[in-house]
Amino acid sequence: MKKLLLVFLIFLTGVVYAQKMKVISGNFDFLKGEKELNLQMDYSHIKFYKENMDEAAYIAKQEKDIRKANKSPEEFEVWKKDWEYSKNTQFVDKFLASMNKNTDIRTSVDNQSAKYTLLVETVWIYPGWFAGVMNQPSKLSTVLKFVEKSDPSNVLLEIESKNAPGDNFVGLPNNNDRISEGYAKTAKTLARMIEKKIK
Repeated sequence: MKKLLLVFLIFLTGVVYAQKMKVISGNFDFLKGEKELNLQMDYSHIKFYKENMDEAAYIAKQEKDIRKANKSPEEFEVWKKDWEYSKNTQFVDKFLASMNKNTDIRTSVDNQSAKYTLLVETVWIYPGWFAGVMNQPSKLSTVLKFVEKSDPSNVLLEIESKNAPGDNFVGLPNNNDRISEGYAKTAKTLARMIEKKIK
């Protein structure tokens, strides 16, 4: 009975934090016949938590929380390195793997032959939390812009993605692992939208 209740609660959490994806401007016509896309990640306007703290404040909060838990200064340095690695590698890899699994348009970083760039602007992150049997998924909001690679000011399609959940069925202890699942979810929803629109 307890296991059944836990499964239900996890399901309910997923429903409550359902992702919303909406086209702000443009259409998908330019993607018809395209075989590849260039990917660029942008964290320059990122905010965290309901307080909308910037990245510097978020890092300071993590340092304070680590010290509060009586952990060594080295623990914070490990966390900080993990955060930088996640931004530059893990989030990118998760997004690409999910994108390429769900659409035939191959997406990669620094793609020299692609005509268009998919610019993923991260605007808001709620990291979620993990406490054994109880946990809360992360939430990720992004703005997805398709621009001409030769003229990035020419935005052909802009999509707003809100509250993409990041977790799995058993919970993920590491904040960055949860957040990376939010990028995977965003890419999956986007790829499926692309496939539906360019048929």
